[in-house]
Amino acid sequence: MTDPVGHLRDAALLRRMFVDGEWRSPLGSETAMVIDPATERPVAEIVLGNSSDVDAAVAAARAAFPAWAASEPGERARYLLALRELILQRSELFAAAISLEMGAAISFARSSQVPFAAEHIRVAAENLQTYRFLEMQGSTAIVREPIGVCGLITPWNWPLYQITAKVAPALAAGCTTVLKPSELSPLSALLFAQAVEDAGFPAGVFNVVNGTGPEVGEALSRHPDIDMISLTGSTRAGVLVSQAAAETVKRVALELGGKSPNIVLPDADLNRAIAPGIGSCMRNDGQSCSAPTRMIVPREKLHEVEQIAAATVGEFVVGDPFAESTTHGPIANKAQYDRVQRMIAVGMAEGAKLICGGPGRPEGMTAGYFAKPTVFSEVRSDMAIAQEEIFGPVLVIIPYDTIDEAVEIANDTVYGLGAHVQGTDMAQVRAVARRIRAGQVHLNYPAWDPQAPFGGYKQSGIGREYGVFGMEEFLEIKAIVGYGEPS
Repeated sequence: MTDPVGHLRDAALLRRMFVDGEWRSPLGSETAMVIDPATERPVAEIVLGNSSDVDAAVAAARAAFPAWAASEPGERARYLLALRELILQRSELFAAAISLEMGAAISFARSSQVPFAAEHIRVAAENLQTYRFLEMQGSTAIVREPIGVCGLITPWNWPLYQITAKVAPALAAGCTTVLKPSELSPLSALLFAQAVEDAGFPAGVFNVVNGTGPEVGEALSRHPDIDMISLTGSTRAGVLVSQAAAETVKRVALELGGKSPNIVLPDADLNRAIAPGIGSCMRNDGQSCSAPTRMIVPREKLHEVEQIAAATVGEFVVGDPFAESTTHGPIANKAQYDRVQRMIAVGMAEGAKLICGGPGRPEGMTAGYFAKPTVFSEVRSDMAIAQEEIFGPVLVIIPYDTIDEAVEIANDTVYGLGAHVQGTDMAQVRAVARRIRAGQVHLNYPAWDPQAPFGGYKQSGIGREYGVFGMEEFLEIKAIVGYGEPS
């Protein structure tokens, strides 16, 4: 097996932060263990930064900002493409790190976690080739300029993917950055910092400070020299970041929780609609904010849907994330495992019909945060399992009688991040999609589009990521009136 811990230069960098182009010892003294969720054993120890470390990283980013902001878009694109190439060259190393630190099946880390992350970098570089940072509107110039120093806070569930989804567009826009990755899955972030260093980015353009949310995350959010905060995390974390950032009136972009619906219309081919929907719900062990965890189906087809669901889950292989045959590894950490177990118990207490799965580990497993892929049916929209984000391999099936009722159920949560619609009459599929209050709607399981803006309505967040829209989150708009008048 590729050893991501050993690759961090004999593990010395595990106790460092990357600031101003060099690896420094943090001023903070607290440590945190990186736990392998498949064994519940520690595999590495990191040193956590503190507010003084944040000050140093922000100062480095502030000093680097004028030159990076003034650089040509083509130059920034070349750096980004060099970074992408290094990540692809080290893809097996990154995949191993992700499997080790958060339990993703190695096949999934190789096929999705790493290549999708690299795509964000490619897209950011590609957009720089055509993006117009200055446009004329009559004699007025509309100029888009980098907002400044950006604090980027990323989660544990897609540790590399979420880093590149923020860092790549921010750097493309001409901003400088300070990253706080999750302290629960820091290995891929440190490997990413190594790649940035090896790609030759100017010192201070990208910085990493490991630490907790209450310490490093709050220090970034409150810092007067941070111009923007971008967070991917829970809705609760988004509220805390927004409150802290309000003191200095900085821009805040939030990608938060979800309880995404998957409406199966009456004319849908169930053989094409159900199994892929379950796969989408439970990929990454259901630990995706946009996972379609509510399958909304015609009541008269409920029994057939249940049969397909049980058969589909029966083909999953839950086990050692480094085994080639494994489709689903463990839940990423103990706190999340405990929540998944608690919510499965809640669903059973609420009277939902358990189709497969249930509480506890799969048969024969005595250690590791392994959960049974679980499907509930005959779920009502007012049940907790239909309203709360579980963030695990748990699907709820909700029956409906009319399409209007299906849309009402789809919109009946505080969230609005993703959604799916399945059907053969595309006019009807499109019409239903227009009625769903969500930032991204997928029709009949299309291919992933890295240029499609991603973000939420309601309590699922503020702002958009991915593609051109993601880069524009990091830009200010300036109007220079009279710019085109003759001298």
